[in-house]
Amino acid sequence: QVHLTESGGGLVQPGDSLRLSCAASEHTYRNYVMAWFRRAPGKAREFVAGITWSSITWRSGTTFYADSMKDRFIISGDSAKNTITLQMNKLHPEDTAVYYCAFKSETSWVDPKSEGDFNFWGQGTQVTVSS
Repeated sequence: QVHLTESGGGLVQPGDSLRLSCAASEHTYRNYVMAWFRRAPGKAREFVAGITWSSITWRSGTTFYADSMKDRFIISGDSAKNTITLQMNKLHPEDTAVYYCAFKSETSWVDPKSEGDFNFWGQGTQVTVSS
């Protein structure tokens, strides 16, 4: 079992930036993926960004994004601290959502972007973008 705790959500104005963090509990996985999803009001949960940690050196720390997010959002992480962050810039009201941290306890050659790919989830943190 991996427990995930998100933090950093809040109320911001359009155009502002916000940084979310996710801390994972101690675990023994060497090959895993951590990611951010979000669920806007009345919508399905959608993939935002992910980062892969792997025993294959060149692959560890590689990131991947939903096409619509990659221009404004940046995911980063520290595998030694079991943390990831999501830097969100130039926020729009449409970015209002609950943001979830997710954990997949294995890696694959195809970047996972579906909810069903991940087996551990955080409780989420609310981000509201409004003037």
